[in-house]
Amino acid sequence: MTTVLSTLFISLDGVAEIDPDWHFPYFDEAMGKAVGQDYADTDVLVLGRVTYDSFAGAWPEREADGGEDATFAAELGDLRKIVATRGSQDLGWRNAERSNDIVATVAQLRADQSLGKVLVAGSLSVVRQLLAAGLIDELRLLVHPVAAGRGEHLFDPAAPIQPLQLLRSAVFPTGVVQLVYAPAELPGSADYRDVTDHLPGAED
Repeated sequence: MTTVLSTLFISLDGVAEIDPDWHFPYFDEAMGKAVGQDYADTDVLVLGRVTYDSFAGAWPEREADGGEDATFAAELGDLRKIVATRGSQDLGWRNAERSNDIVATVAQLRADQSLGKVLVAGSLSVVRQLLAAGLIDELRLLVHPVAAGRGEHLFDPAAPIQPLQLLRSAVFPTGVVQLVYAPAELPGSADYRDVTDHLPGAED
């Protein structure tokens, strides 16, 4: 079965809407390597419409300019890209196709035995939908050591509890923490009375 991954830059207070003022000062070699690992061997890139417009408005020009980022820009251009949109206008970037039901589309991709990896880049609304549908296999977060204060948060405060299992973590020189989670179940049901024997001094 295909593995569906989500990769997000996020602040310590849960804001996943990138602000260049707090994101780029932390983007070092270690983060670049982590991003490269996220994109490596990706078969399909899934994007919400806002994220797609941001990508399509920048990366084709960077590829054409031939700068240091041209190689990565070309790789993005060559990837099959599925865009969550109900619009009918030309998407304007090679290998891009539209989906008006991104949950159903990702479910089909996840069941496709010919694929190995589907990557959801940014695209908060898409990530929320896929998490709710149980279609995210790994949630990869690059947590910046900053309280953003404003911006869109990853998790909807009105959504149900979403238990996660930490698969691995790493700390970068800038203080950014890479956290990789998978969906999980709560370890059990409990209330305060069930944990009193774990309180400090309970064994004295």
